[in-house]
Amino acid sequence: MNRTRIITAALTLAAAGLLFAGPLNPPPGPITSTYKTLTEAEPRIAINAANTPGDADSLFKITQPGSYYLTGNVTGVAAKHGIEIAVAASGPSVTIDLMGFELAGVPGSLDGVSVTLTNTRNTAVRNGTARAWGGDGVDVNNSTNNLLEDLRVEGNGGRGIIAGTASTVTGCTALFNTGTGILTGTGNTLTGCTASSNSGGGISASFGSTVTGCTAIFNTGTGITVGTGSTVTGCTARFNSGNGIFASDGSTVTGCTAYLNTGDGISASIGSTVTGCTASSNGGDGVQVFSDCRVTDNTCDSNGSGGDGAGIHATSSDNRIEGNNCTGSDRGIDVDVAGNIIIKNTCSGNTTDWDIVANNVYGPIIDRRAPASAAVVGFAAPSTLGTTDANANFSY
Repeated sequence: MNRTRIITAALTLAAAGLLFAGPLNPPPGPITSTYKTLTEAEPRIAINAANTPGDADSLFKITQPGSYYLTGNVTGVAAKHGIEIAVAASGPSVTIDLMGFELAGVPGSLDGVSVTLTNTRNTAVRNGTARAWGGDGVDVNNSTNNLLEDLRVEGNGGRGIIAGTASTVTGCTALFNTGTGILTGTGNTLTGCTASSNSGGGISASFGSTVTGCTAIFNTGTGITVGTGSTVTGCTARFNSGNGIFASDGSTVTGCTAYLNTGDGISASIGSTVTGCTASSNGGDGVQVFSDCRVTDNTCDSNGSGGDGAGIHATSSDNRIEGNNCTGSDRGIDVDVAGNIIIKNTCSGNTTDWDIVANNVYGPIIDRRAPASAAVVGFAAPSTLGTTDANANFSY
């Protein structure tokens, strides 16, 4: 071995000693564990008989604010809630993670999860199932500023979910409940929820609410109902035995689909906007509005399947009906009262395309049902519209 190799080996051994050698004497003071405690590893409170003992009307009762979690499935008992939240203070929060487990009720049981004290705030319930309770699946109506997330509520004797004012409900499913599938108070936000086959209607949100990307199907009653000053966007209502979507005064319904509902597809009250929606094969009207509404760029087809209906039906005055396409219904556009404006609409294949009472304002109505136009092959052709009026309405 030459001198260079000897020096290299010596340096390597010295470096290894620096890396792996340590002091032979332990540091001063008591020896402590380097592992985390159970509380540090899981800084929440398990819902069980020791931590959350029940009482005469609950299996488990939460009386202090904090973050709680379920450790297994729960089977209900008659005349009791599954989990009762009774936190007296109005500020601190209670969060319950069901951890994917199921709260299963029995005949005569109360609610799956229930806030029983009034003026409670900041309740969150997420990630689990509440089914077959005699009352509601999840009832946080006595609480405000709530978060309900990724819940499945099925076959409950009351409502599936009921939430108080200023709540957020997201990613929840309500199925086969005797009452309304999802019922919320004022100023709520519902996103990505589904309500199916509920006996009291699908989704109902009080005034000042926003409902986005939700689905209501096969419900008894109206699929989606919102109170005054609300917004419904990108929702689907199908096969409901009432209206598909009902919006009260001053609301906006945009980009929604209403199909094969027994009543009207979309019904909107005073001062509302219905735009960019599709209403098809509903038993009543495709879109029905009262007064002071704007109805624009909607597609309405084959409505009146229940016996009589229009593509768009205005039952009062001061509405603007513009840019809609109405086909295959008893009437295309039906206006019952004077004082509306009707422009740029197209109708085809209706029993009667236009049914407009006197003293309304409308662009020329051009009958182009038999245009006798030549075929087009190439790059240009003359207009067959029969008018140059930009506000004209067309039968085609």
